[in-house]
Order: sequence, then C-alpha cells, then structure tokens
Amino acid sequence: MLALRPPGLIGKDGPPDRLLEGIRKVVDVQRYVVPEPALFVLDAVENPLTPRERGVLRLAAEGAPTREIADRLALSVGTVRNHLSAITRKVAARNRIDAIRIAWGSGWL
Repeated sequence: MLALRPPGLIGKDGPPDRLLEGIRKVVDVQRYVVPEPALFVLDAVENPLTPRERGVLRLAAEGAPTREIADRLALSVGTVRNHLSAITRKVAARNRIDAIRIAWGSGWL
C-alpha cells in the first residue's frame, strides 16, 4: 500500500505567521512540521475508526453522495453526516476528502 507523506503538518489553531512560514517552506519543496499535530499523528497508530465509520468512508471514497451512502447502508442521511463529521474529527481532517486521504494513507481503509 502506498504511504502518503505530507510535505507539511501544522495545526489549524496556530498563529498566522507559523502558517505562512509553513506554506513558504512547502512551496520551496521543504518539509515543515509543527510538533503538536505531528505528535498526535504519531500517537494515532491504531485505526481510530469504527467498522461502521470505515464503511461510510469507503463509500465516500468511491464518490457516493451522502444520500446514496445512507441508502446502501440502510442509515438516515443525518446519521451518515454524523459519521462523516466524527471521522473528520477523529483523523483531524479538514473535510471528507482530506479524511479519505488520511485514512487511505494510514492504511485504515
């Protein structure tokens, strides 16, 4: 399986100057890692997703919209949204696409 190595890792709540520094380094093809989120990622070796969350995320990775995921898994649309929100939080992603990338790169899907 292909392991994705991000060029940079920074928390979303950091100061703006830290974010700008990180962007500049990554644009210059350098790595930029802030310790706090990096330690979180290193500590999250085990798959934090439940089997149901993995199923929801697999279907999302296939491109299925929320309604289709709900229909295929016999869930309500609200429950699917809740699962996607929980997944995004658990893997510290920005959105569902980022969550898919993180989960796939970590071998959780």
